[in-house]
Amino acid sequence: MRRSDLGEFEEIVLLTVAVLNPAAYSVMIAEELEQQTGKTVTTGAVHSALQRLEKKGFLTSEMGEATAARGGRRKRLFTVTVAGSKILHEVKAVRDNLWSRVTPQGMPQINIS
Repeated sequence: MRRSDLGEFEEIVLLTVAVLNPAAYSVMIAEELEQQTGKTVTTGAVHSALQRLEKKGFLTSEMGEATAARGGRRKRLFTVTVAGSKILHEVKAVRDNLWSRVTPQGMPQINIS
């Protein structure tokens, strides 16, 4: 895995698309990221990441059906590609390997609540 292939924010956006499939669109992705991270996430930042990920071949998109709730507008729905799945699994393997090798002396203990 080359680190330039996937930035940290792109990684969590891509993973969130996988979580929300088949209803992954920019507003829903931003809301899920805010809920998971406790940080403000703009739809503009998500939209930019989605465009980069699609350009890299990690996502595909298609227009969903128009809905009355959106004033007749359609949503762009995103899906993880095989390449996207592969890069997520590679990142997870690296992270899992590193976490499994952390010793108690490796970092201070904290309480997560």
